[in-house]
Amino acid sequence: MYSFMMKLDEFDNDKVPKDEMQDVALSHEDQINLHSKKLQDDLQTMGMKIQVHEDNIRFLKTLKDKLVDSIIDLQVILDKHHASNTPKIENKDGSDTQSEDKASYQKEILQQENTAASILCHSKTNPKMLASDPTLSDDVLGVVAELGHVEDKNLSSLLSEYLGTETMLAIVCKTYNGVKSLEKYDTEGCINETSGLHGFGTSLGKTLEGRFNVISLETLRSYSGEFVANDPQRRLHIPKPRLPNGDCPAGFLGYAVNMIDIDRTHLFFLTASGYGLRETLFYSLFFCLQIYKTRTEMLQAVPFITDGALSLDGGIIKRSGLFCLGNRGDTKVTFSKTSIDLSLPDQYMESERQMKEMKWKEEKMLEDMRREQVLLDTLKLNFEKKKAEFVQFLAEAAARPQTPVGETSR
Repeated sequence: MYSFMMKLDEFDNDKVPKDEMQDVALSHEDQINLHSKKLQDDLQTMGMKIQVHEDNIRFLKTLKDKLVDSIIDLQVILDKHHASNTPKIENKDGSDTQSEDKASYQKEILQQENTAASILCHSKTNPKMLASDPTLSDDVLGVVAELGHVEDKNLSSLLSEYLGTETMLAIVCKTYNGVKSLEKYDTEGCINETSGLHGFGTSLGKTLEGRFNVISLETLRSYSGEFVANDPQRRLHIPKPRLPNGDCPAGFLGYAVNMIDIDRTHLFFLTASGYGLRETLFYSLFFCLQIYKTRTEMLQAVPFITDGALSLDGGIIKRSGLFCLGNRGDTKVTFSKTSIDLSLPDQYMESERQMKEMKWKEEKMLEDMRREQVLLDTLKLNFEKKKAEFVQFLAEAAARPQTPVGETSR
């Protein structure tokens, strides 16, 4: 995209004419003039480099402004679609099923008193509180349990048990900046109880107890393979396990990472590197965790299981060689049930895709502009230093006594 940018290595500071005999053959005045010319050449070269960076920044800003205009225009189209096609499923009494499901899983989180997830969930209902810390409100996506849905209640319970309550209540951030905003420290390394999530808890009359897990999406190992074609949920195209005869193991239903339905709100979310929630968050949580109908079928497929497996009747293999036995316990927090048709019109899907792509490009342009600005600031600083050196040199040269005309060195 930016092939227009001039390459700064075209300006080579080291290419200064040299004369191996100048120390012997050149007079004192000639040496002064030669050094003066070198300083002037250095200043000219640095000035040209400064011009290049200033041109680059102006060009990037023009591109960014055009992109922002396109984003605004597309957002208007999407908002109109949202207003006229808001999905809603009603019960017989006219109540909204989707709202009930959302309230249900939020209630599960809120019931985990004095946890980071509970305090975060409480704070979302207080816009003023979130506005007090823009980095936290902008960078934090939510809690693992609320970022995905599962169609089958039994499978939801199994997946939640597999992950454990601590992971289900883990807070998910876009970048490490979000992680830093959640908890801050004083000069002695102790937690500052008046800032971050601890400060929110204090404002709510709650005390954040114990440790809590936070996930930074930008630092996760992302899935880098292909996606299932024409799937609005962008499920991962992971090869199925195969027996020596080429068949799938009996009872194999699929991979856990593909049985999570991403909430519409985050379906088109992309990290700065261009990865979505499924290939970052849920892939890092489940990898290639396999799902089987029965425990018996799961155990028969053990030689073909690499990242663990679950069976719908309660069997759990955490990873190769680690089996979980005993009775199932109560899961305190689960994924909510998928209650709406998550398929979307092709035109809407394409608009959403374009929107996320343009926002990603905008972020990349901002990064390029910040990098160019740093280089420009450094060059300007060095230019001023070189300029001061040149002025001082001229002053010293002017103060030296002039050699009488006709006098030669002896």
